[in-house]
Amino acid sequence: MDYGENGVLMTFEETADDIKKNVASLGFDVEKLIAQKKLYIDYVHVERAEIDENGEYDLEGLFVRLAHAIATVGAKRVVLDTIETLFSGFSNQAILRSELRRLFSWLKERNLTTVITGERGEGALTRQGLEEYVSDCVILLDHRVTGQISTRRMRVVKYRGSTHGTNEYPFLIDEEGISVLPITASGMDYPVSSERIPTGVAGLDEMLGGKGYYRGSTVMVTGTAGTGKSSLAAHLADSACRRGERCMYYSFEESPAQIIRNMRSVGINLQPHVDSKLLEFHTTRPTVHGLEMHLVRMHKLIENFKPNVVIVDPISNLQNAGTLDDSTNMLVRLIDFLRKSRITSFFVSLSGGGRATEMTDEGMSSMVDTWLLVRDIELGGERNRALYVLKSRGMPHSNQVREFLITSKGIRLVPAYLGPTGVLTGSARLSQEARDKAERRMAAEEIQVKKLALDHRRKAIDAQIEALRAEFRAQEEEFGRTASAAQAKADQLEADRAAMAASRKAAMRNGGAQ
Repeated sequence: MDYGENGVLMTFEETADDIKKNVASLGFDVEKLIAQKKLYIDYVHVERAEIDENGEYDLEGLFVRLAHAIATVGAKRVVLDTIETLFSGFSNQAILRSELRRLFSWLKERNLTTVITGERGEGALTRQGLEEYVSDCVILLDHRVTGQISTRRMRVVKYRGSTHGTNEYPFLIDEEGISVLPITASGMDYPVSSERIPTGVAGLDEMLGGKGYYRGSTVMVTGTAGTGKSSLAAHLADSACRRGERCMYYSFEESPAQIIRNMRSVGINLQPHVDSKLLEFHTTRPTVHGLEMHLVRMHKLIENFKPNVVIVDPISNLQNAGTLDDSTNMLVRLIDFLRKSRITSFFVSLSGGGRATEMTDEGMSSMVDTWLLVRDIELGGERNRALYVLKSRGMPHSNQVREFLITSKGIRLVPAYLGPTGVLTGSARLSQEARDKAERRMAAEEIQVKKLALDHRRKAIDAQIEALRAEFRAQEEEFGRTASAAQAKADQLEADRAAMAASRKAAMRNGGAQ
């Protein structure tokens, strides 16, 4: 109906009233379609006990009924459900096969798209093997139960004249009809962004080059229980909503009320974001649905809500809904979908104790763009948290270990103290910092005492220098006076000598004159 093509449904099992009731749960208003002459339903009653086969016969009556239905609504599409009923109602299989072959040829001549349903047989796709000579496209439906969890899958076995995917595709039947999701990624040609968004934790922004995560990137935080992984997720959700962006939070462990209550203890109030429709929680147990149904539901919820940030907490619980390989494949497809939609994703992974922390059960470390590790450090009878960035593609990031403090005002990251015995955290760090502070204070006081002594010595030396200078000036003045007196005396002697010389010359002149 979405393509403006009317249809005919010829059913051999369910009556028209039964079909109307059953498909109503899928969101289809059959009564309205029939009233608008877009759909025609014809129930053909076939009961073996009511049929008497004698001699040669054909299915011309079926042709007439189908032609009438097609002409009534101008149908372009025809559905026959299910062909197995005809085979069970008639014993002469040869005539029935011949008539069905004629029916299919008749439908092709009229350029009608026809869907025929049949039950799967032993060693064949259908019990009667019709797909071998009448079908252009064969779609195989399967309903599997693994670990008491069921999953519906479909596979395109053949499709003449077309390239098609040969893998299995999970599909979901819900109130909006049927949703099909490819099990393999369709490619990695999606665009990327250079925009950075805050993490919600100032210290973590600083560790990531001072700017936070790339928009549309995939972030994963791993750690054992109680290390604060969900608190990091809540900080990101709060930061996104404060910017006016939408955030979708999937939780497989806690209810929305629990998450909101617990985050209040670290200074984050998520309730206003829920009230403003910026934050949307979806919580369920992993074992309620199969992995494929979880994935399809996530797709539909994300497409309807259109969030900027998606949080999944924790991804490790998905293993309860399937095998490890199944959960990994599901997460790969989810990551591809979020990246193509340029949605920043944040995955929380719970790692078990007693094994290497630089690995995850899901093997997601190579898929994510930023990988954070939160771990416990036991020292001095305490367990304290530490965080470091294992990797963050495309940006400079810190290689330092930061102590991870959860306070009533949120998460705070402080540089871990490197002592003689290694990294010190908690009380050991505070005690060592106190000792270092006392040592620095004592060193400062010692320097101050030495500085005062040096000042006193400097003043004493300055006083001595000043006294020597005064003594020198006095001696210099005395020398000046002595030198002046000596010069004056010499000048006087010279003057007296000159006077005496002059006096002799005068006496000599006077004596000669007599």
